[in-house]
Amino acid sequence: MRILKHDEANFERKAAKIFKRRAIPTDDLRVSVEKIISMVRSDGDKALSALTQKFDGASISSNDLLVKRKEINKANDSVCGQVKEAVDMAQSNVKGFAIRGLRKNWEMKNAQGAKVGEVFLPFSRVGVYVPGGSAPLVSTSIMTVAIAEAAGVEEIVVCTPPNREGEINSELLYAIESSGATEIYKVGGAQAIAAMSVGTKSIGQVEKIFGPGNSFVVEAKRQLFGTVAVDLLPGPSEIFVLADSSGRADWIASDLLAQAEHGGDSQIAFATTSIKLLEKVKIELKSQAKILNRRKQISEVIKSGTSLVLLKSIKQGIDLANDFAPEHLSLIVRNKDEVIPKLKTCGAIFIGSYSPVSVGDFLAGPSHTLPTGGAGKSFPGLTADMFQRRTSIIELDKKSLKKSIPAVEIFAKIEGLDAHGNSAKIRGAE
Repeated sequence: MRILKHDEANFERKAAKIFKRRAIPTDDLRVSVEKIISMVRSDGDKALSALTQKFDGASISSNDLLVKRKEINKANDSVCGQVKEAVDMAQSNVKGFAIRGLRKNWEMKNAQGAKVGEVFLPFSRVGVYVPGGSAPLVSTSIMTVAIAEAAGVEEIVVCTPPNREGEINSELLYAIESSGATEIYKVGGAQAIAAMSVGTKSIGQVEKIFGPGNSFVVEAKRQLFGTVAVDLLPGPSEIFVLADSSGRADWIASDLLAQAEHGGDSQIAFATTSIKLLEKVKIELKSQAKILNRRKQISEVIKSGTSLVLLKSIKQGIDLANDFAPEHLSLIVRNKDEVIPKLKTCGAIFIGSYSPVSVGDFLAGPSHTLPTGGAGKSFPGLTADMFQRRTSIIELDKKSLKKSIPAVEIFAKIEGLDAHGNSAKIRGAE
């Protein structure tokens, strides 16, 4: 755990080292993922079976990569009513939010009278990656697949890693299928991203890939961008809590630990103007961590991925938050309306003490697939319009063409493209 105070020597330099980040893959990771992609390109399903055995410990033949209807029915029957009700509630909120965010067709007339506009249509076939390694992320399937269905995507391909018995958790399988998946495959990691991108005999190529994952998954998306479109590059979980003295230490610590339990390279940070609150949060982190199930993952994050910062002012905290570009930002301040417009790089902002990040993770409506590793400076979180393809529409009549020809001819002459000029001029001569 790192503790920084605004009045200590070299505070700015130390803070910058922690909070100014860019997600840059290591050479070892880059080379490993290159090899996996190459294997899938050359050996297809055979490579998927071999890599599933290597990374997931599951022996699955090419014929069994696709989840069969019988397996889905078995999962549906085994899931209890309470789980189904919770999944239904989340799906309803997520789809309702998604529909509001879809782009609408529009048109206008330009200065010459030409009709111009945009048409938005859903992708025909998308791929969604749902992590399932250390925990079956049921909520992730809803916050990706359900949005694709709400956007009108016809073919929704889902890849998720199996357990050692070659099976997918029943609750996860239920959520994936009920959210709208049309194909589900027992494939995880970088090999899943490669399969959906380049295609194999079993898994047909998709047009765009969505969903979070570990460093291998994120690196595969980065390397295959261009072969296929991707949504964003979401990695390990993050939270930044910015609070004044009005915050409650036990509630703040619980939010921090909720993200820490993802383990791995997760980053949790708390910044406050109150030394008393900082000390209480520090104590709460240690005491609450002792009674939680994922103590091993949490202890690793508390040791190497936790930062507590005593601020000179909330403005200083805003600057740190914008440098950090956190996946989740919890804002607990008295003057929230003044602060919110100044937070420009967050994936999602949770306002006030009664807005735990977990509600956003599971239920509220916006997708929890958000940029991490500083990517929030450039990328938004997953939204419904990412499942839409934009097409421009241009329609001229004789009158608007005549008004357009002089400018077209000037541009054609400047650029040395006389065929361009002629294609407009020849119509105007009619």
